[in-house]
Amino acid sequence: MNLSSYRDSRSETAPRRSATAPRRLRGRVTTAGRASGAAAVAAVLLAGCGAGAGTPKATGHSSGPGVSPAPPAASSASRPAKTPHTSLAPDLSATATAKACTNSSKLAGWSNRRLAMLTIAVPVSETSVSDATSEVSAGAGGVLLFGSKAPSDLGARLTTLKSHVPGHLGLLVMTDEEGGGIQRMANLVGSLPWAAYMGAHWTPAQIQQNVAKVATKMAAAQVNMNLAPVVDVDGRNVAPSKTNPDGWRSFSGNTTVVSKAGVAYMNGMRAGGVIPVVKHFPGIGGSTYNSDFGPARTLPWSTLQKVAVPPFTAAIKAGAPAIMVANNIVPGLGTNPAGLSPTAIGELRGKMGFKGLVLTDSLSAKAISAAGFSVPAAAVQALRSGADMVLFDLKGNVSSQTSSIATAITNAVTGGHLSRSRLIDAAGHVLAVRHVNLCS
Repeated sequence: MNLSSYRDSRSETAPRRSATAPRRLRGRVTTAGRASGAAAVAAVLLAGCGAGAGTPKATGHSSGPGVSPAPPAASSASRPAKTPHTSLAPDLSATATAKACTNSSKLAGWSNRRLAMLTIAVPVSETSVSDATSEVSAGAGGVLLFGSKAPSDLGARLTTLKSHVPGHLGLLVMTDEEGGGIQRMANLVGSLPWAAYMGAHWTPAQIQQNVAKVATKMAAAQVNMNLAPVVDVDGRNVAPSKTNPDGWRSFSGNTTVVSKAGVAYMNGMRAGGVIPVVKHFPGIGGSTYNSDFGPARTLPWSTLQKVAVPPFTAAIKAGAPAIMVANNIVPGLGTNPAGLSPTAIGELRGKMGFKGLVLTDSLSAKAISAAGFSVPAAAVQALRSGADMVLFDLKGNVSSQTSSIATAITNAVTGGHLSRSRLIDAAGHVLAVRHVNLCS
């Protein structure tokens, strides 16, 4: 975000036998009981992933993972003296079936509407987080906190909000806690200086240490994602403004300094238990304007590759879990804002090999509407282009806006304008960044 925008056992008993039955017949009946017992084992184990129970737990024995050590109990008169080796076959098959269970296979069973909701971060005031209860109950993947002073009981309020998440799968609670003039909850977590100060006066180790202290307190307040660090390369010694989105928000005008400081900030957040979001790909330093207020262009792509992209490359190599894509048009990468451009996001996903969560900047930005997109239409285009989660501002009727976005995404899938597989992929990235495993 820029200046203004600053997840039976079935009891199998052998058939009754007549006391006068020939021994040969008894042997057949016992064999049948044995086979039925093995079938029961397979039935129990095969109920695992397919029935939504998750991967069967292995039991401690020498037969291998996921293999039951014995068939279901039978009467002493009919229990076989020894379990035949062939009874292992159904169990091994069940293990293979369980291993096939993935988040994607589970998400494939979700409705388009529920998948759509998981890709939306709902804006809410940090002083009134319960306002997002209905959206969270409907499956919103995250909430984005706005404000300048958090209530002392924010953690308790967010805990209550999280209790409404369907299936208790967790929730991304994010905010802009960059430092300097862009801090939402400094009264609770402590203050950081502008990035420009950190880059000029602190070593990477000091940046990581100080950021970790703030992150620890953010996590204690149930905020688990920070839309920072800014790794744009911009050495201008000015406050961020309508015409300059960076200024003091940037660590430096030197690419190497920004790369090291950005990774240090990112690692500090992770050390404190908060998911960092590296922004604004592919770098908005030196842009023509602030995209919050109107159309903006970055430096040419050929220049960005040398000056602005290296800090993102460094962050990815260091394990960046999430990256925000800018609303700026990138000359050389198409005519749409980067967050709505399959070419721009393709560079991030393809050539740079980023596998984590891709977020948009605020789709309420004037640069988005100037490009001809409403917020719902922009959300669809962003997902089509490779983004996983869409953000928008706290203004107007948030509930109505959220519903409109979800409906637009759902209709796009139904109408063939957005593939269901892409939507499932996006939802999967939202779950992955929270380390949610639907199969466990």
